[in-house]
Amino acid sequence: MIKILGFILTIGGAIALIMGVLGAFGSFEIGLSPWALIILGVVFFFAGIGLLKYRKDTDTAESDG
Repeated sequence: MIKILGFILTIGGAIALIMGVLGAFGSFEIGLSPWALIILGVVFFFAGIGLLKYRKDTDTAESDG
């Protein structure tokens, strides 16, 4: 489950980052601030990469006992 969330965050962050860069330096008009999309894209992208890199994907709950 964590890997699915990490994958979604990574893809969403990459899309936001691309749209933000195109809006800031190109002629792509979104209607939102392109710098906000760049910042959110970077945050979501690195959060997703972090989840994919450092978390083990287990669907079972482990008990301490």
